Amino acid sequence: MSVVPTSETTAAFAGWREAQQARVEQALSQWVPSEAPAGLGVAMRYAVLDGGKRLRPLLALATCEALGGLPDAALRAACSVELIHAYSLVHDDMPCMDNDVLRRGKPTVHVQFGEAQALLAGDALQALAFELLVPDDDSVPPAMAARLCRLLALAAGSGGMAGGQAIDLASVGQALDQPALEAMHRHKTGALLQASVMMGAATAQVSPPTASRLMEYGACLGLAFQVVDDILDVTADSATLGKTAGKDAAADKPTFVSLMGLAAAQAYADRVLEQAHEALRHSGIQQPGTLHALADWVGRRAS
Repeated sequence: MSVVPTSETTAAFAGWREAQQARVEQALSQWVPSEAPAGLGVAMRYAVLDGGKRLRPLLALATCEALGGLPDAALRAACSVELIHAYSLVHDDMPCMDNDVLRRGKPTVHVQFGEAQALLAGDALQALAFELLVPDDDSVPPAMAARLCRLLALAAGSGGMAGGQAIDLASVGQALDQPALEAMHRHKTGALLQASVMMGAATAQVSPPTASRLMEYGACLGLAFQVVDDILDVTADSATLGKTAGKDAAADKPTFVSLMGLAAAQAYADRVLEQAHEALRHSGIQQPGTLHALADWVGRRAS
C-alpha cells in the first residue's frame, strides 16, 4: 500500500526540503575553501556549490531527525557525502570516462578549468569529505566519527561507487541481464545513497532491526533512483536535466529502459519505491514521514 501524500504533507515536505537544502548550501559554502593554492579552491567551489538536488544530504539529515540523532554530526555527514558525490561527478565527466560537457546546467569542471585542475579538484573534494567527519572540536564523538568515515569509505571505494563505475565502463556495448544491471547500479549509485541513510542513522542510537530496515530502504531508494534516471535520460531534454540527455544510448550503455522498455521500467521503479515504503513501515520509526516523502520525491522527479 503506497503512501499517498496530501497537499498539506506535500507543502510541509517542500518547506522542510528547501530549509535543509539552504542549510547544506550554507555549510558547504563555509567548509569548501576558496583560498586553496593556484585557483584550486575556485574549481572546488564551482564543482559543489549552487547546483544539485542535495538528495544525499537530505537523506542523512532526515534519518538523523527521525531517530533523534546529533544534528551537528548529521550536518557534517550530509556535507561529506555530498562532497564525495561531487568529486565523483567531476571525475566521471572527464574525457577518460564519460567525456561530458554539461553538468547541473553549466560547463563541466574540466571544460571550465582544464583536465588537470578538474582531477585535482576531485581529489581535494574527496579528502575534504573525510576531514569534515573528524573535526577538532567535540561536535562529533570519536567513535561516531570513525563509524561515519568507515561507512563513507565503504560506499565510495572499490566495493561501492568506484567499483560500480569500473563495471559501467567495462559494460559499454554489452548486453547485461537484469541481475547484472542491478548489481552494477547497487555499486555505482545505490551504495552512496544507502550510505547517506546509514550515516544519518549512525548519528543516533538505533536498534539492529531498525538499522536493517533502513539498509533495505536505502537500497531500494538507490535502485529506484537509477531506474528513474534511465527513464529521464530518454524522456527529458538537456535543459531540464541540467546534463546531456540521451548520452547513455549514444554511448551504447546498458540501461533499464534499453533492457525492459520505457513502460516496464516505470512500473519497475514504482514497485521498488513501494518496497522502500514497506521497509519504513516495518522499521519501528515513530515519525518516518520525511523519509517516505523523500522516496516519493525520487520517484516523481523530473530531473
